[in-house]
Amino acid sequence: MNANGKVAVLKTDSANILNDYRKLLELVDYKSILDIDKEVIIKLNLSWTKYFPACSSQPWQVEGVVKTFTEDGFPLDKIVPVENKTVVTNPIKGAQNNLWMPILKKYGLGFTPLPDVEWTVYNFKEKLMKLNDIFPEGIQIPKMYIGKQIVHLPTVKTHGHSTTTGAIKNSFGGLLKEVRHYAHKYMHEVLVDLMIMQKELHPNILAVMDGTVCGDGAGPRTMIPRAKNFILASSDSVAIDSIAAKMMGFDPMSIPYIRMCHERGLGIGEPSEIEIVGYDVSKVDFGFKTKRSFVIWGDQLLRKGPLKFLEKIALHSPLVVWAPMASNIYHDWLWYPTVGKSIIKEFSSTEWGQLFKKYKNS
Repeated sequence: MNANGKVAVLKTDSANILNDYRKLLELVDYKSILDIDKEVIIKLNLSWTKYFPACSSQPWQVEGVVKTFTEDGFPLDKIVPVENKTVVTNPIKGAQNNLWMPILKKYGLGFTPLPDVEWTVYNFKEKLMKLNDIFPEGIQIPKMYIGKQIVHLPTVKTHGHSTTTGAIKNSFGGLLKEVRHYAHKYMHEVLVDLMIMQKELHPNILAVMDGTVCGDGAGPRTMIPRAKNFILASSDSVAIDSIAAKMMGFDPMSIPYIRMCHERGLGIGEPSEIEIVGYDVSKVDFGFKTKRSFVIWGDQLLRKGPLKFLEKIALHSPLVVWAPMASNIYHDWLWYPTVGKSIIKEFSSTEWGQLFKKYKNS
């Protein structure tokens, strides 16, 4: 696994975004990271079945990567875009709503929902911090992941459970089944575990992160989208998450999962030790603040707060069906049609909102 502490960053705009994704991939020397003759999994990022700016992999992010790969000779049958489900997301509907499907079809690619593939219990050699305790019956992973190189397509955004989210957190959605919400209580330790797991599973890892529109506030869903016009790439998931966190205005080494990954040699988290190529981000500070949505606030109240005596019956019993129901009611029926709709309307007038409309109408 590559972990060299090199991150490529470019400033872009909606007129040049596809060309800039090629420049970004060339800047990070992606052909030295990935083996063009071997299968590559493209792990998309679906945080919401509905489209919301900065929430999930952007259509231009998906196209920028697959366009470059296919033009450079990656065999179509060896490019495998995937995404998983959660108790509150649907990968196929999400791929449609976020406009991935027409892009993948345009380049002759399919889409693989991970619930449809074979999952197998995998015994990891290195000791994990928390996941063995959370899943004592064994950690199930997609069998197709074993020995395959992977490309992560996260976005730059905050997260109520982990402060920030990016390349490392994107593996959370692929390496664990839909019951991965059990891991929320120990999110930072689990993110370290995911880096350990990927080290054993994937010979090559590349992260290509979209920060054209970033998410500020109560991520990963109910955020305020901020147009920042950046894109990033790295073979070091810890380093790219660190630089994205720093750009958002956080001290990366104060974020537990970044610090612990750095201390364990799973990547470079200390910004002063990371080589930045492309745009100088030393003075960049978005001033973002992580907030907790109503749903994440309630989740943490039950897992870590004064109501934790109810955790087992509320979240680890048949009664748990109330939780995804409450999340869907809040997010899809209350927040999205009211607050979300007004935010999307405002976003629609921006250059990125206009670009999304073009994708939708093409």
